[in-house]
Amino acid sequence: MRALIYEGKGKVAFTDKLTVREPADDEVLVRIVASGICHSDISVVDGKIDWPAPAVLGHEGAGVIEKVGSKVTGLEPGDHVALHTLAYCGHCAHCETGHPTHCRHTLGNCTQPFDLDGKPVSNFAATSTFAEFTVVKHQQAVKIDKAIPLDVACLIGCGVLTGVGSVINRAKVEAGETAAVFGAGGIGLNVIQGLRLAGAARIIAVDLMASREETARSFGATDFIDASKEDAPAKIKELLADPVKPATGGADWSFECSGSKVALQNAIGSLAWGGNCVMVGTPAFDATVEMPVFPLLSVDRGLMGARYGSSRPHHDIPAYLALYSNGSLMLDELITTRYNLEDFEQAFEDLETGKLARGVFVY
Repeated sequence: MRALIYEGKGKVAFTDKLTVREPADDEVLVRIVASGICHSDISVVDGKIDWPAPAVLGHEGAGVIEKVGSKVTGLEPGDHVALHTLAYCGHCAHCETGHPTHCRHTLGNCTQPFDLDGKPVSNFAATSTFAEFTVVKHQQAVKIDKAIPLDVACLIGCGVLTGVGSVINRAKVEAGETAAVFGAGGIGLNVIQGLRLAGAARIIAVDLMASREETARSFGATDFIDASKEDAPAKIKELLADPVKPATGGADWSFECSGSKVALQNAIGSLAWGGNCVMVGTPAFDATVEMPVFPLLSVDRGLMGARYGSSRPHHDIPAYLALYSNGSLMLDELITTRYNLEDFEQAFEDLETGKLARGVFVY
């Protein structure tokens, strides 16, 4: 089968000779129809995320079940499914209280379900959707309506769960609150539309690329700041001036979606009294940020991480697709370009140069 193989830092190769093993008792074999291209995959290639090679990348997929393991219930061959990366156990205290992103079984998953020329090949993020077939734990496959195009449904698996979920599940933004979103790429756009769905009164998008303004506004941004030309924290405090003391203005929420240390510092510096910054983007593993503590301590500001949008996939994926079906959640508009798997070099270049909201491989 066709697949993309990560061979080590800076090296990705196309092959049509990869094989995948049969599903275990608790797994399903899925024929991948489409896969979103996420910056986390690029982060593996460029070394920001440390992952053993060789491996099949990709973690934002949708497809059709081909086979199910002997102990799998609720899924059968022919079902259309959207995949997610949380190979949670389903029975620990975290899973049973609705916090699968806290399940310890979801960290460090790296198995070798693939084979190339007689040598084992690892998966990535327990998923591996840059291949025509993959095997995943049955709980990672969520059955979806066959009327939903799979090249659209695949986007749910990371970008939407992470972006919208960071607003709805992690921050729990309330109607009427204000927010600034640093980074208007694929994740940032989903944060923006999550804020729109939550009823945020003011949504300020911040990016270094002025070309992203139109798209950001179409997803729900009320304002746009070109951070290459303006001091973003100062502008945000001006736009969201406090009526009693204008100099103490700022956003109730800020979301850092680029993985940039500078953007994170600016996101924290844009907060109003009592405001909170949510880290959504993926920085380098050893990244550190130095910041003054007193401005957080003295006026109830906060800084929090958001893993995978604090998602509950079997609840959130159907809910988000229902919002898509009724016209509330924008998915078609996220897709900038569709690619053949063989055209991965162009796809990766387009992502790196900021040309894509989301690119999708269609098999």
